[in-house]
Amino acid sequence: MNAAVERALGGPLVVGVDGSEPSLRAVDWASDEAVLRGVPLRVVYACLWERYEGAALARDIGKPTALPLAQDVAGAAAERARVRHPDLKVTADVVFEEPEYALVREGRNASALVVGTRGRSGIAEMLLGSVSLAVAAHADCPVIVLRGSHDNQATAPVRRRVVVGVGEDVKESEAVRFAVGEARRRGVPLEAVRAWRCPAHESTDHPLMSGEPARLHEERAVEDLEAALRDVPADIDVRRRTVEGHARRVLLAASREADLLVVGARRREGHLGLQLGRIAHTALHHSACPVAVIPQQA
Repeated sequence: MNAAVERALGGPLVVGVDGSEPSLRAVDWASDEAVLRGVPLRVVYACLWERYEGAALARDIGKPTALPLAQDVAGAAAERARVRHPDLKVTADVVFEEPEYALVREGRNASALVVGTRGRSGIAEMLLGSVSLAVAAHADCPVIVLRGSHDNQATAPVRRRVVVGVGEDVKESEAVRFAVGEARRRGVPLEAVRAWRCPAHESTDHPLMSGEPARLHEERAVEDLEAALRDVPADIDVRRRTVEGHARRVLLAASREADLLVVGARRREGHLGLQLGRIAHTALHHSACPVAVIPQQA
């Protein structure tokens, strides 16, 4: 068994917190998910106060040091998880570092990372925080961002389906494998969606040829979908969908009827920018349900 598979099976589930309401909902969701996976939950609060200003400066200006405040945030989040699931093993830690760097590092030994959107109002929660975006773009483990309704669907599926987006590259096995595991744990069907389009330059006005290019592209989409799903176990209820349209729009529409949307994100060695791709980036900003971003090597 390789290291990545072993980590995914037994590593802790890590949830990032900052004391905001979205992060507390992320704790609820993550604790439910940890129970489903049978793994410990690790609560991490990362902040910069002590690193840059330090406890001495805090005393000089008459403010409490960061450590007690940070420990209160992490401790309260951990206690929230324990109350929700008394038998769940929960640990908490405070890291004085940029949150995105701390969480990406925590992900190296985690089965998955869970983060919430950052905002304290309905309008603010429509926007994805920079920390969540950076973590999803750089972590080498699955990252689940609690978007959409935030209705804690892990143990009580509301829409009763997990959706995975399948692209042209049929090697996207990591995203499919992750989606299969989530569907199995929840006891819900897996809906695999492959969007396709007929390029404008291939269209024709000839009445005998008008449907031919589209048919060929749709057939290719069906073939790609079957290839991506060839190793899915027989006990998984798989529902295949090929839809004409932009992949981003198709998956956003599917997210409105899903408990979880799973998308892949290519990781290119040596690349320093956001490694998400347009589809994952759009899903993280606009999905109507939680989004799982699964890193895949280019």
